[in-house]
Amino acid sequence: MSARAAVVVVDIACRYEAIPALDGVALSIAPGEFAGIVGPNGSGKTTLLRAIHALVAPERGTVLLGGTDIAGLTARQVASRVAAVPQHGHNGFGFTVFDVVLMGRAPHLGPLAREGDADLALAREAMEHTRTWHLRHRRVDELSGGERQRVLLARALAQAPEVLLLDEPTAHLDIRYQVEMMSLIGGLNAGGLTVIAALHDLNLASMFCARLVLLDRGRVAGLGTPADVLTPERVREVYGADVEVRPHPVTGRPVVTVLGQGLSTGGEK
Repeated sequence: MSARAAVVVVDIACRYEAIPALDGVALSIAPGEFAGIVGPNGSGKTTLLRAIHALVAPERGTVLLGGTDIAGLTARQVASRVAAVPQHGHNGFGFTVFDVVLMGRAPHLGPLAREGDADLALAREAMEHTRTWHLRHRRVDELSGGERQRVLLARALAQAPEVLLLDEPTAHLDIRYQVEMMSLIGGLNAGGLTVIAALHDLNLASMFCARLVLLDRGRVAGLGTPADVLTPERVREVYGADVEVRPHPVTGRPVVTVLGQGLSTGGEK
């Protein structure tokens, strides 16, 4: 891998009509890094992912992909290098699982070109990696939430991307599928894939991400390791909640526990 940063965000500002979404966001993601974007609802997490994916054009600033200004790339060029797993996947419209995963090869095909043996092999490899090959003949709209998320991840992997973007990949999943999904993503990252994920659950973010970007009202409120970012003071300031932060007994990473009204960590009186 090149020593050049996989993604660099340079002082970007985005807005939807008159409503600011991001303001002065700057960060650099190294190749092979697993970065988590955290923050309250409405803090700009999805907008930041969309800017990195060239789906939102910043009104100020630049997004660089491997040193290249993403604004100068075509949609097909971006899709051949960046893949995304959305928060709300489509219902499949009657497509089979294999059909949906094979759609991930589209950015690498010419106009009207059909998938070849290499494309079919890459789709199968992505499905085996995400443990969805046995679902290949099922319709996507018949799957459970956890199965569908794994299928969307397989489709993203079939793109053979340099960077994988995920928007709340564990939303609406029970705890088993949350851990399963994050473990799959962590394994891909361990294999060298650069991962940037917007996450709602601070403890999952702490458990799996090497570095966190904490957003607050469109600005970066914290950037660094989970231990650097997830301090009681910063979480209280950004989320407006009193929390206790302690190291995990096995991993040593911070575990955030919300304190109810009237609770404290001072022990019994």
